[in-house]
Parts: sequence; structure tokens; C-alpha cells
Amino acid sequence: MKTPHTLIIGGGIVGATLALKLAQAKSPVTLVDAAPSRDEATWNKALSQRDARVYALSLASIGLLKDVGAWQKITASKRKADYSQMQVWQLNGIGELLFGEPNDDNNHAPMLGSMVEPLVIEHALSQRLCGSDVSDYLTVIAGHKVVAMDWLGAQQGYSVSLDNDQVIKTALVVGADGRGSFVRKQASIGLDTLDYKQTAICCAIQTTKPHQATARQAMLPTGTLALLPLADITDEDKANPQHWQSVVWTLPRNQALALLDESPRFIADKLAAASTYELGDINQIESIASFPLAAQQAKSYVADNLVLIGDAAHGVHPLAGQGLNLGMLDVQALYEQLEHDFARSGSTMWGASQTLRTYERARRPHNSLMMHSFSALNWLFAGELAQTRPIQQIRNEGMSAVSKIKPLMRLFAKQASGV
Repeated sequence: MKTPHTLIIGGGIVGATLALKLAQAKSPVTLVDAAPSRDEATWNKALSQRDARVYALSLASIGLLKDVGAWQKITASKRKADYSQMQVWQLNGIGELLFGEPNDDNNHAPMLGSMVEPLVIEHALSQRLCGSDVSDYLTVIAGHKVVAMDWLGAQQGYSVSLDNDQVIKTALVVGADGRGSFVRKQASIGLDTLDYKQTAICCAIQTTKPHQATARQAMLPTGTLALLPLADITDEDKANPQHWQSVVWTLPRNQALALLDESPRFIADKLAAASTYELGDINQIESIASFPLAAQQAKSYVADNLVLIGDAAHGVHPLAGQGLNLGMLDVQALYEQLEHDFARSGSTMWGASQTLRTYERARRPHNSLMMHSFSALNWLFAGELAQTRPIQQIRNEGMSAVSKIKPLMRLFAKQASGV
């Protein structure tokens, strides 16, 4: 029996990756992306500029991108910055957590992950979506939105209407349409939210000292400050490599908004001081932007003939850079469960309620634990209570003790890698 049809709503990284996994397995799938398609000239123009944002891809996410043929294209583009070491420290405290080894000319340390700009990943996936090896099973509809979803019953699935009057009948709807998910709302799935009352300032900076393939995170009283390696994209950058970083600087909302009113040079100087000049002075600063911080979790990841993945299901504090990685783990878990149950049922069961519930049991507790852990870490380091002497003492002694327990450090590194 031919695998029933799957409709993925949301053509971002998570949705596109799942679409490719299904098509490679010869499972018919349609991907609806509200964003219009781009030709190569448009892609090249967009990619000619450095993006201040990066995704800290874990080894598990890299493995999944390899599986769908996208990582090979990212590697060929040379628009990635592998990192072999993670450094976490706190201001005015003792204890530092250091994972891995620095990577320089004399030391080729094992990779812990890679920093890649969102557009670079999206471009690689868009090229793969056009691949001849998946074309028989994959349909991509770009530049159109879903306007209505009608459930026809467990046996028939959904009838989905687009803004171009096209109607798609599907056995399974996958919501991969982000934090404001239309699919989640149409399924009447509630949302638990937590507003951190913080805003993250992101930008790209060029520092006087090289990053040495190290991802850095300072735990400050105002919030976290992440300094993440960026790929060198110009000839000038490549002649003097490893000096560009992506910054995610978390601050109380009012403080962040006030700082954003200042000049780029003023922001750069404040940023260098906040990092205690870990990488020296900031010579250049680009692409300054900001976004409010909040965590959220769907009350359920599934409904009849419907499942949520990625940001449609959960959103976490960016302090550990794990948001996309959690979504990619959703993709792997859902794909494996769909294929497993389809084969076990003699090719009769696709996206059945028990399949989707098994996926939810595998992913929701894990994502909840990660979300609450990040919230706890944020509470432990930022805010008035975090600066009281008892909390400071617990924090200092805890970091110092953990840094000395090598098996525990290896466990943390393994968790961060996702493998």
C-alpha cells in the first residue's frame, strides 16, 4: 500500500527538513511555505551580507542535515564556523565551565558543533527541495498561506484550503509554522507562556582577539551574554580569520530599549565592557537588532490527524542556543515513529493517534525539562534575588564543583551535542 499523504505547513528549517526526510523515504508530502520562492540571484544577494544571527547546530542537527543532503551544501559554501570549545563563566564569581579544546593552527580539536547563519541553512534546504531524487514524492507550494482547515474524521484526515483557492486533502497535518502557529490555533491547542521581561540585543562584531573556535557565554547579573563564532565571508576576513562573532546580549527590557537608542559605537563600547574585554576591543559592529524573550509550550503536541513540531510546539530561552536543535530532534523522533508504525502495521497505519501520542511522550517531557532548566538558569544568574549573597555562594560553589567533575562535564557536553 502506498503511504498516505502528509501536509507540512511551514517551510522553515524544521518543516523543510521533515519534508525531505519523508520524500527520501518515498512518502508523498506537500510543503506549504507562506514565504515566496527565491531564484539564485535573489539568494546570492541576500547571502552577500553577514547575518548577525547564527544557529548553534548540535552534532545531532548536523547529522540530520547530512541525511537530507543539506549539510554538504553548507560545507561547500564555507559559510559555517565550527566550534570545538564552549566556555561559560560568571561575572565577579568563581568557577568556570570549559568544554572541549580550543582549535588553532597547532591543535585540531574535535568539533562540538557549528555556527551557521539562518539564510545559509535555508538556502541549502531550498536547493535540496528541488532535487530530482525527491521530486516524485515532494510538492512545494511557496508564497501562499493556509486560510482554513476542516477535519473530515480520523479515516479521512483534513481538507486544507489555501489563499489561492487550492484545496489539499491529507491524512496528516504537521504544524511547523512557528511560535504564532496557525495550525495550533486551528486545532484549539492552548499555550503555556512565560515572559522573562527581558530583551535580547543581537549584532555581529569584529574583535581584536580571535575566537579560537570557542563559543562563549557570560552569565551576568543583567542576563546572559553570548559570543558565538561567525564564518569569515570576505577576503579581508579570511586573511585575518576568527575575529567575527555573533552576539546575543540579554538585558532587562527597559535597559535594552534605552541602549538601542544609542549610537552603534556606544553600544559596542558597552558590550566590550560587559564582556570584561574577553576578546579585546570591538573594532566593528553590524546588524544591530533585538527581540523580546519569552518561553512557551503547547499544552498538547497532537490532535486527531495533526501534530506540532519545532517552535509551533515549544519555544525556549536562547541562553543555551538549543531552540532549533530541539526542533530538529522533533523531526527525527516524528519521522522515526511514523515510519516504524507504518511498517509494523503492514503499511496500513499512518499518523494514527497512537503514533502521534508516542511521539508526544518522547518529546514533550524532554522539551519541558529543557525549557524549565533554561528558565532556572536564567533565574539563578539574573535579577535582584540572584545577586543576594546566599544565591551567589550557591552559584559560585556549584560552578566550581561541577568544573572539577570530569564525567559530569562530559555528560553535559554529550547533552549539548544531542547525540
